[in-house]
Amino acid sequence: MSRIELSENFIKNTVKLALNEDLYPLGDITSNLLENKKIIKAKLISNENAVVAGLMFAKYAFSLIDKRIKFIVKKEDGSFVKKKTLIATIHGNAQNILIAERVALNFLSHISGIATKTNKFVKLVGRKCKICCTRKTIPNLRVIQKYAVKLGGGFNHRFNLSDEFLIKDNHISSSNIRLLVSSAIKKKKGKRITVEVDNLSQLKQIIGLKFNCVLFDNMNNKNLKLGVKLAKKYYETEASGNINLKTVKSVAATGVDRISIGSITHSAPAIDFKLEF
Repeated sequence: MSRIELSENFIKNTVKLALNEDLYPLGDITSNLLENKKIIKAKLISNENAVVAGLMFAKYAFSLIDKRIKFIVKKEDGSFVKKKTLIATIHGNAQNILIAERVALNFLSHISGIATKTNKFVKLVGRKCKICCTRKTIPNLRVIQKYAVKLGGGFNHRFNLSDEFLIKDNHISSSNIRLLVSSAIKKKKGKRITVEVDNLSQLKQIIGLKFNCVLFDNMNNKNLKLGVKLAKKYYETEASGNINLKTVKSVAATGVDRISIGSITHSAPAIDFKLEF
């Protein structure tokens, strides 16, 4: 699995693109109406309970506009905060703070939203079961979204198509499950192999072959529990498929090692933050 690291240069370059998008072609024509030299102190506040994530993105949104703006963090990335908590203070030129405000809040809201939703699932399943993200991410934002999952206490599934073999239903529909697994074993070269099954018959066809993980897809809890019992001596087990906050606890109770949930990245609601002047 690819290691995800958010370097200073990566964050800066990502924020630069966002600022360019917001400022092209004439800059902030509204904030330019303000007195250019006015200095203010703003408070960054959470309007709801959340896991805060993405503070470095917010910080660079301001510093790339004006190096003299001071962004003083009061809470660390990955920390849980309650509604009305002070997250950071921003001190500097009013005009420049307003220019960067929306880009800073957009990054913070989105990244914190993923971390917060992930954390809700993590708290429900406890320590015996891992919550994993998927490749259901916004194009070009995957590394940021997977970073957010980790801050929420979750784990990263494969980052891209080269990370591991994941034999899914459409692969199986186009071939033979045992043949595909055998072929992956021959070609694995140190890569993990995960095989998706949607019924116990498929599982029985491949038990005994040397691969890493069985992914039970859209299986009811009764069959999932039977599948885990059959597979746990040989493989890591995983469940996926329309799992939500109401159902995740009962899925974890079947004994699966991990649960993969696409919605923690593709449908996480943004967290509401505000700048208070």
